[in-house]
Amino acid sequence: MNALPRISLYALSLGLLTGPVAAQAPAASSTAHPEIWPRVEAMPRRDAKVEKRIDALLAAMSVEDKVGQLIQVDIGSITPADVRARRIGSVLNGGNSGPYGDEYASPAKWLQLADEYYDASMAGTGPKIPIIWGTDSVHGNNNIVGATLFPHNIGLGAARDPALIREIGRVTALETAAAGLDWTFAPTLAVVQDDRWGRTYESYSEEPRIAADYAGAMIQGVQGKVGTNNFLAPDHLIATTKHFLGDGGTGGRDQGDTRVSEEVLRDVHLGGYPAAIEAGTQSVMASFSSWNGEKMSGNQSLLTGVLKQRMGFDGFVVGDWNSHGQVRGCTNEDCPQAINAGLDMFMYSGPDWKLLYTNTLREAKDGTIPAARLDDAVRRILRVKLRAGTFDRGRPSSRAFAGKFEVFGSAGHKAIARRAVRESLVLLKNEGVLPLKPAADILVAGEAADSISQQAGGWSITWQGIDVPNSAFPNAQSIWKGIEETVKAGGGTATYAPDGTFTRKPDAAIVVFGEKPYAEFKGDVANLEYSPGDKHDLEMLKRFQAAGVPVVAVFLSGRPLWVNAAINASDAFVAAFLPGSEGGGVADVLFARPDGKPAHDFTGKLSFSWPKRPDQYVLNRRDPGYDPLFPFGYGLTYAKPGKVPRLDETRPAGMAEANPSVFYGRGQTPPGWSIEAQGVRQAGTDRRAQEDAKRLTWPGPGNLAFTAPRPFDLSRESNGEISLVIEYRLEAKPAGAITAGLQSGDKLAQVPISRTLSSVQPGTWARLAIPLQCFTARGATIQAVTAPLVLQSTGPADISISDVKLDYVSMPMDKCGDEG
Repeated sequence: MNALPRISLYALSLGLLTGPVAAQAPAASSTAHPEIWPRVEAMPRRDAKVEKRIDALLAAMSVEDKVGQLIQVDIGSITPADVRARRIGSVLNGGNSGPYGDEYASPAKWLQLADEYYDASMAGTGPKIPIIWGTDSVHGNNNIVGATLFPHNIGLGAARDPALIREIGRVTALETAAAGLDWTFAPTLAVVQDDRWGRTYESYSEEPRIAADYAGAMIQGVQGKVGTNNFLAPDHLIATTKHFLGDGGTGGRDQGDTRVSEEVLRDVHLGGYPAAIEAGTQSVMASFSSWNGEKMSGNQSLLTGVLKQRMGFDGFVVGDWNSHGQVRGCTNEDCPQAINAGLDMFMYSGPDWKLLYTNTLREAKDGTIPAARLDDAVRRILRVKLRAGTFDRGRPSSRAFAGKFEVFGSAGHKAIARRAVRESLVLLKNEGVLPLKPAADILVAGEAADSISQQAGGWSITWQGIDVPNSAFPNAQSIWKGIEETVKAGGGTATYAPDGTFTRKPDAAIVVFGEKPYAEFKGDVANLEYSPGDKHDLEMLKRFQAAGVPVVAVFLSGRPLWVNAAINASDAFVAAFLPGSEGGGVADVLFARPDGKPAHDFTGKLSFSWPKRPDQYVLNRRDPGYDPLFPFGYGLTYAKPGKVPRLDETRPAGMAEANPSVFYGRGQTPPGWSIEAQGVRQAGTDRRAQEDAKRLTWPGPGNLAFTAPRPFDLSRESNGEISLVIEYRLEAKPAGAITAGLQSGDKLAQVPISRTLSSVQPGTWARLAIPLQCFTARGATIQAVTAPLVLQSTGPADISISDVKLDYVSMPMDKCGDEG
């Protein structure tokens, strides 16, 4: 054997040098050398009876049957009749896909549709191969109304509790299986090295050891323990370990390129994969990202050479949301290169999946995809389906735990989630104000305090998680409600004022604030400054400080952020990350018992270094210049307090700036922007606060533009299906034709909106969303936008505007104002 000993390489992969490897001169090669990677004792061991059964199935399957197993289609694009016609092997619900087009569908509707897909897969002639349904149950069964939502991974990383992780996996599996689903696309084992990435919160830590400690526990929780009767039992799911490999090293850019040596890729980014494979993970998802310029979905040396051959993984590899289409020479509808590289199942989203099937079938028949590779991919998929019992358990609704909807948000599950919240909180500062007395007069402020969607973050009912009403979380408790419950039980008084106003001075104020929900792509930022264009949270903290009110800041975020000024303006500062559905867990730790002793102490420790400056995107503990504000592992407790000196609030000059995503809000434009009007009168008006909106009156023809100080690029946002969103109130029916335009240089691309605006009763606030792709289709140079919104009317009009912003809205990309 010319390989290094397995245990020493495995130790390297866990980062036993106590920190992320330093970022790393770019290496040209994207070809891995399997012999330098660790060997892994992949589990479970193969069962001769299962393999014999697979042999019989393969012998009976036509090429058409086999190709159908290679394709997974989003439920928004495929019907049960389609599944039957082409023997499709898998479906998924993407981040904004729900049964029958309803993102808020009841669990019963999910189960109903699961039955329909299953029945279709078992109908017709040929071998009967049951379909499997995959879903992103990434912090609970987060797609379904009423499910228990746990803290996102960044918070769980702070908990340092593998036993808790195992329980979370078990609960997630049960609540997902109850809806008739088979398979979750979790856990994420990214070892994020640049906190600007919008998926940082999906990572347990910047440190490989945390992912390694958690991977096996989560796989066992989701799938059950190999070698026991619980393994892939009816109350468990098929797990997916993702995203293989290097997704956390892309320089803070979604779907980017991890430019590192092979040794760094192995020693940092392999992280928890060996432990996951040893625990029996049955699927691995190939990353969207590249390694040194080559897309992972087409990297044969890693997918086949390292993962399958060297580490012995014998489940199947699935792609990520059309990731195969980014492989060199491929499109979303044609990519034999990915299958030949080691991808076993395409994940396809879009209306043209039949073209992908047709092209793949042709390539399987003409030998472009060799017969042996086709059979290997199908064998792997069948092996997992057989291990998971899908051939033997019948329709989803007939399975042992299906339809037991009472498990959603059950008392036991809520207790585990509340414990997870307590353990995930990290105390960054406490000048003696905590713990609070429950008998005190407590003021709770901040819009986030009573927003379950904000405390849950992205991947909560919808993909981006934004603006989901509290009613969509019927079994959840907001942070405010948890505080109110605790204070009431302690004999005190709790008042909620989102804007922080009060007439009677409270004993203390708790201000809950932080990032609005986001998911991949939309969450990428240019630097780590919190809310650079809107400082109303900071202003609220300073008002309390000036009034002599002790203030506790509870900060919600999916990553460490530069909040020095907010820490200075607070007497205590808690990093709560994204705690999920059990907001009461926050109150458990903030308040004392009646005897004055803490009810629960803080136990959370930072799993990511906290920046001292907004330009500290990468903080590496082995770098001689490592200089965070709070290091990896930091976390105060009541038992062991610590002092935080006054922090530097100076913003570095010349720092990279992000394109603003809010062009008008809270009554103002971003710094340097202007509102340029011709023939339009402007006046302040009220929506949520005094003069936080603008009333625009056209006496006759005219236009008004929200103009940037310099051209900026919105091509990534356009490709990412982001929309221009206008929140408006029609004051009177317009007499002229109104258009919304996007200006790029001399080109004004316009979309008619008169009919859409007028569909809302005057005097009522409403939202208009126009996909950016509508403007590109009309000739806009989206790479050089000078004014993202130009409102033009040919006659009298009277409209108030409170918000102009970019946002993800689940809608057809060809729905362009009055057209589509």
